Amino acid sequence: MEARMGHPAMVVPSAMKSLLALGRCVSETGLSPQLVELVNLRASQINGCSVCVDMHAKALRKTGESDERLFTVAAWREAPYFTGEERAALALAEAVTRLCDRAEAVADEVWREAACHFDEQQLGALILAIATVNLWNRLNAATKQVAGAWG
Repeated sequence: MEARMGHPAMVVPSAMKSLLALGRCVSETGLSPQLVELVNLRASQINGCSVCVDMHAKALRKTGESDERLFTVAAWREAPYFTGEERAALALAEAVTRLCDRAEAVADEVWREAACHFDEQQLGALILAIATVNLWNRLNAATKQVAGAWG
C-alpha cells in the first residue's frame, strides 16, 4: 500500500500543532485516557480507518488492556467486559460517528445515559474526542495513509 499524498496534517502548516492541541484539551478534563482510547478505537473501527485502529489498539495494549476487551470492542454490547461508564461512552461514540444512520442523530436515551456517568465538562471532552478521532479517520482514509507507517 502507498499513501496518495503526505498526511494533510503535516502538509498544511500549523495543522498538526492545532490538532494535537485539541487532543491535549480533552486530556485535561479528567477523562480516563483508557476510556478515550476505547472511544477512539470504536469510532475508528466504524470508519474503517486502519491507521487509527492499529494506533489505538496498540495504545490500549500499552495501558495493560486485556485481549478480551481489545478483541470485543466492536461487539461491546454483547461482551461482559465493559463497565457502565464505558458502555455509555461507546454508545455516544457510535451515535456521534454515525450521525445520519437514524432520524435523531444522538438519541435522547444515549445522551441521558452518558450524562449519568459524565459531568458537563467531561461530556464536552468526550464529544471533542469523538469528533477529533473522526477527523483523523477522514484525513487518513481520504489520503490512504498506511497503518503502521508512522512508527
